[in-house]
Amino acid sequence: MNDKALTIMTERFGHDTLLSLATLDGNRPSVRIVNSYYEDGAFYTVTYALSNKIQQIKRNREVAVCGEWFTAYDIGENLGYVRDEKNKEMMSKLHTVFAEWYDNGHTDENDPNTCLLCIKLTTGVLFHDGKKYSIDFTRYQNEH
Repeated sequence: MNDKALTIMTERFGHDTLLSLATLDGNRPSVRIVNSYYEDGAFYTVTYALSNKIQQIKRNREVAVCGEWFTAYDIGENLGYVRDEKNKEMMSKLHTVFAEWYDNGHTDENDPNTCLLCIKLTTGVLFHDGKKYSIDFTRYQNEH
C-alpha cells in the first residue's frame, strides 16, 4: 500500500467517523450510517447481533463502505460479544474513541448480543488533495 494513502486513511478515519455501510438484503442493497473507527486496514463499530445489518452479513459477508471521499469493498465479520476477552483491546480503544456518545443509553454491554463488527477492507479508492489513490488492502494485510 502507498504509505501516503495509509497516512491519509489513519488521519481521516482513525477517530469516531460516520461511515455509510452497505449490505445486501437478498438482491436489494441496504445502506445505513454507522459510527466507526479505522485501524490497520479495517473499520470497527459496535452494533447488535440481531440487527438487520448483522443478519445480512451472516448471509453475505461482502459489504461496501463510503465516507469522506473514500469508497471500498469489504468483508464484514461479527467478532462477537463486546465483553469477550478477544475483543478487550479493541473495545478499550472504542470506549475512548466513542466516549462522547457511547454511554448515553444506546449501547448495552450487559446484553450478550451487543457485538463488535469488523469491516475488513479489500480494495478501495481514496481521494485527497486532487489525487486518486487506488488501494489494495489485501496486499497490505498480507505484508503485515
